[in-house]
Amino acid sequence: MPARIRLEDRECPLSQAMQHVGEWWTLLILHDAFDGFTRFDQFQENLEISSSMLTSRLKSLVADGLLERRLYQTQPSRYEYVLTDYGRSLRSVIVALAAWGNSRLDVGERSMILVSADTGEEVTPVIVDHATGRRVDTDEFVFTAGPAASEAMRTRYRDTPPSSPA
Repeated sequence: MPARIRLEDRECPLSQAMQHVGEWWTLLILHDAFDGFTRFDQFQENLEISSSMLTSRLKSLVADGLLERRLYQTQPSRYEYVLTDYGRSLRSVIVALAAWGNSRLDVGERSMILVSADTGEEVTPVIVDHATGRRVDTDEFVFTAGPAASEAMRTRYRDTPPSSPA
């Protein structure tokens, strides 16, 4: 059995990522932000989320650097929430999750699909290695310990190829 990496150590990048997007409201808020929503009332109306929960999630997203809070009206003070570059970098994750969800449905059961903005044709996203274009969702690719890995992480991945400098 592989060595256990303690979540509280936050060494595992998956654990770190889940720290930011682990609650399902977070992904839904980000999805709405990718669709152009910026204002509190837009998020609240679309998601049918309580004010207190939305306030809490937006504060966390701002604190984590995924959204930026900007004043758009002074009398009374009103703010909008705009994706940062860091937040926009999650688009591929949300696209991949939506595609994964759709892959388990019959075509007629899909309520949202990804299409080309130019042609309107449905597309099927895949995750590929940037350098080679090869799909990374196969057994050809494995996790291994990185340069900053702890002894526990190195033990967990001792049977995988060592990483080579990029």
